[in-house]
Amino acid sequence: MSDTIRLTCAQALVRYLAALQARDADEETSYPLFAGVFAIFGHGNVAGLGEALYDIREELPTYRAHNEQAMAHAAIAYAKASMRRRMMAVTTSIGPGATNLVTAAALAHVNRLPVLLLPGDIFVSRAPDPVLQQLEDFADGTVSVNDCFRPVSRYFDRIVRPEQLLNALPRAIRALTDPALCGPVTLALPQDVQAEAYDFPLAFFEPREIVFRAPQPTDAELIEALDAIEQSQRPVIVAGGGALYAKATPALLAFADKHGVPVCETQAGKGVMPWNHPLHLGPAGVSGSSAANAILREADLVIALGTRLQDFTTASNTLFRHVPILSINVNGFDALKGNGLEVIGDAAQVIDDLSFGLEDWAAPDAWTARAREAARGWVNVVSRITERRAPPEGRLPYDGEVIGAVQRSSPQSAMSDVVVCAAGTLPAELEKLWRTETAGGYHMEYGYSCMGYEIAGGLGVKMALPEREVIVMVGDGSYLMMNSEIATSVMLDAKLIIVLLDNRGYGCINRLQQSTGSAPFNNMFDDCLHGRHAPPAIDFAAHARSLGAIAEHVADIAELEAALQRARAADRTYLICIDTDHTRTTDEGGSWWEVAVPEVSTRDAVRQARGAYETAIESRKARSNPA
Repeated sequence: MSDTIRLTCAQALVRYLAALQARDADEETSYPLFAGVFAIFGHGNVAGLGEALYDIREELPTYRAHNEQAMAHAAIAYAKASMRRRMMAVTTSIGPGATNLVTAAALAHVNRLPVLLLPGDIFVSRAPDPVLQQLEDFADGTVSVNDCFRPVSRYFDRIVRPEQLLNALPRAIRALTDPALCGPVTLALPQDVQAEAYDFPLAFFEPREIVFRAPQPTDAELIEALDAIEQSQRPVIVAGGGALYAKATPALLAFADKHGVPVCETQAGKGVMPWNHPLHLGPAGVSGSSAANAILREADLVIALGTRLQDFTTASNTLFRHVPILSINVNGFDALKGNGLEVIGDAAQVIDDLSFGLEDWAAPDAWTARAREAARGWVNVVSRITERRAPPEGRLPYDGEVIGAVQRSSPQSAMSDVVVCAAGTLPAELEKLWRTETAGGYHMEYGYSCMGYEIAGGLGVKMALPEREVIVMVGDGSYLMMNSEIATSVMLDAKLIIVLLDNRGYGCINRLQQSTGSAPFNNMFDDCLHGRHAPPAIDFAAHARSLGAIAEHVADIAELEAALQRARAADRTYLICIDTDHTRTTDEGGSWWEVAVPEVSTRDAVRQARGAYETAIESRKARSNPA
């Protein structure tokens, strides 16, 4: 019997992916690591990868999408909803199909999420040079558009001989599955190489198992961390996405209950702790709760658990820069951001180790009581806003009132819905107001804040969690940027409920523009340059119906609630559009966010905003260097 098998490069690649299994270290059963491949075929991948995927379609499903960036967003969302334990690959042709993936690659890189990108590439032989869609660099013959992926990939390789897969694929899988390295991987595949054959070792395609293990901290790191916690009087935990991916909820709850330490969360970490836990303070930072931000300002130790301390969490380094930070993270690059103590390890493992080492230590009773009181106060604020069923007289509803209607429509007290969103005002409102009791019930792309992620991301979440109701909340601006995967969701029976809030423009940036002293300009339809025709009156419901969804436009919150019940009972994707007020936001909570204001301007409003900006900068310096 031969120890080799002759396969094309493309056949070998997909057979290797299909053979990979995965499991957590504490689990007995494994599952396929790759759930499938999203593909849009062109001349650069249809004959090679396309043929290979057809042969293996029973073991490794291929899904057709309508936009390359969107299908990559769906794949990334699938991995996020799977807590990075499962993932997907994405393949495109060369040229625009490939470069459409670059935004998604950056999104995955920023959010530390795995996706395998397989763009076609130009001929290695250069016989038909220049091939259709080829970018020609006048100074470097080795360059193709796929070199754009280098800065937005955790691992990049261009496969110019089939046998290079023997080294490249294990390296790629390591980057995709290592908790510290995790991010996008790009394997550029020249179309002639895809079709070339090689005698591959049969052993290369034997089933192999990836075991997700928790990185262990050193004893010295743990001892230093224990000393810092025991010496603190007012500790606070800020839980990020790393806590979710580590499945740290049980360990975090046990730690908070045993040691009386309050917990707040980031956009990526929301959901790691149930909203109604008595020590749950809500979100921290710019779109944070009044409870979390007040407690963080009083803290004498911040335990950053699996967070990269983005500016929205830290309020541009003004919220808790005055206190030491104990940073627990699998990634050393992220752990050093707090400029304090570093513990390199898995969030669940480390928090469990620390709890064991602290024994009977607990935060002072007065501090725990203070945190509980703040948490109760925030719950009351959220209830007051989300239970409001009508806006003020003569006003349209705003995001908070719409969120409340969506939450009230859930038939389950455990609130098992998954809300999906990205970019703009909605993430800020949802971070404050959305309630979830289950990890993964809040799915937000806010690391890259990418408009257009919402519907494609919702598709990926539904594919990962078919048993849960997936509710996509999206503004009209993001919807117009990318909506094609509504058709894909209908085609795949991946039902979404899409709640579209139409405020006729980019309301979030319009408010930010005015808050920095500028005039309303080029954001809302009414403030844009117009031709002979008035700003468009877009019928979003009609558009969604044209893509195969059920859809309707509602006039108010009462009609929205009724429509949501119809949407939940429907058998396919259902879009509900409601007009909203772009000028209203939730006043409670929040903190400063640094957005640079022009130092020189002819406008009084801009000069006044610059003065306020300089005052805030001086305040940050004073807070960082107390006398």
